Amino acid sequence: MEDISCTYLGLKLCSPVIAGSSGLTDNIVSIRRLEHYGAGAVVLKSLFEEEIVLEKQAGISRMSAVSSLYPEAVDFYEFGNGAKESTSEYLDLIRVLKKEISIPVIASINCQTAEQWTWFPKELESAGADALELNLFLLPTDLKRTAHETEQLYFDIIRTVREKISIPLSVKISYYYSNLALFIRQLSETGVQGIVLFNRFYSPDFDLEKMSVTSGFVLSSPADLALSLRWIAIMSGRVSCDLAASTGVHDANALIKQILAGANAVQVTSALYKHGAEHIGRMLSDLKDWMRKHNMQSIGDFRGKLSQVNIANPAAYERVQFMKYFRGYEPEKY
Repeated sequence: MEDISCTYLGLKLCSPVIAGSSGLTDNIVSIRRLEHYGAGAVVLKSLFEEEIVLEKQAGISRMSAVSSLYPEAVDFYEFGNGAKESTSEYLDLIRVLKKEISIPVIASINCQTAEQWTWFPKELESAGADALELNLFLLPTDLKRTAHETEQLYFDIIRTVREKISIPLSVKISYYYSNLALFIRQLSETGVQGIVLFNRFYSPDFDLEKMSVTSGFVLSSPADLALSLRWIAIMSGRVSCDLAASTGVHDANALIKQILAGANAVQVTSALYKHGAEHIGRMLSDLKDWMRKHNMQSIGDFRGKLSQVNIANPAAYERVQFMKYFRGYEPEKY
């Protein structure tokens, strides 16, 4: 029998497929289904730091006085029904899950500062969360803040949270950095147990009839795999923590590719929205078939087999591949 168990953040997982943070991971019924079909762990739907600050201050009206929060966030919670899920409900869900399911429960906080909300991770730990994932994303659009100042915020947040909890900590980041490889390696040396590449943020779109800005491209597509696959392959073996792949993992082939690149686990969300929780079972069945075909007994037999850890200069390797691809490309003839 093929052994598809793995270790991530020091936690034993029955499979390398983690149900990523989403609306599918905010209730016991849905999470039970995810476990039933083989999810190795579940990342709960993220709480935003604005929600935590809001509850701590016990009133939306006082939230507007917090200078570190965006006014748009205040508007969202005041007029957009954004405060439906309270921190107390979040903690209650963790307590129930720890009694009802056997897979690891990873709490999630979407944050952008190291202020006022950082008391809450300890509450998550006390409620029974097996680990905490910080979804960190600061769009580098502030023309008055240097790249160093922006990136320093990540280290400040990690240090502050790390001092307050003993459970494993992971960070989910974007790819907007001046030197992504160095930044990932530096993050891995802060004491975090894992880094997730990459978070998927809402991109703006335009409604041409209403002449307004809307949210577009919410779900990923299989084509989105390329970015995380490249960076998992580059950083595998060069960091001091686990790596998880996210965005674009829609089937077993993508799952296998990410493990070959060096991922300890993958996070799946969009594919579950499109195909349901049972899609995890199909992915794992196909994974076992592939392992059987290639005489792989365990995940460890092929994890990182195609990573770039033995390439002295990954950038040069990629440049060569770029040149070979485009030099040999010929447009279709009509």
